[in-house]
Amino acid sequence: EVQPVESGGGLVQAGGSLNLTCTVPGVNFIDYAIGWFRQAPGKEREGVSCISNSDDNTYSADSVKGRFTISSDKAKNTVYLQMNNLKPEDTAVYYCYARNPFVSTRSYWGQGTQVTVSS
Repeated sequence: EVQPVESGGGLVQAGGSLNLTCTVPGVNFIDYAIGWFRQAPGKEREGVSCISNSDDNTYSADSVKGRFTISSDKAKNTVYLQMNNLKPEDTAVYYCYARNPFVSTRSYWGQGTQVTVSS
C-alpha cells in the first residue's frame, strides 16, 4: 500500500517559515507526482503545489506563488514544501498525496499535518 507520511507542521508567527516533508516509502518514486492540498475549517479543500518526479514540472497556486517552493529528493523518496512569509490565511491542515499517472488516477493520501499561523 502506498502511504505518504507528512511532517513539519506547527505553530508560527506571521512572516515566519515552515518546511513540510512528505515521504513515500516503498515505491518507484520517479514515477510519482507528489502534491499538497490544504483545508481550513469551513473552507473548501485547496490545491497548493505539486511536482512531477518524472519530468520535474511543478505547479503552485496563485495564493502561494513567490512564498512556497516545492522540491523533491528522489534518493530519499521525499518531497519538501518550503513555506516562507506565512500568513494567517495559510492556517490549515496540509495533506500530501501521491499519484502514479502511468498506472491509474488514484491518489494516496497522508494523514495531514496542522499549520497554524498567528497574527
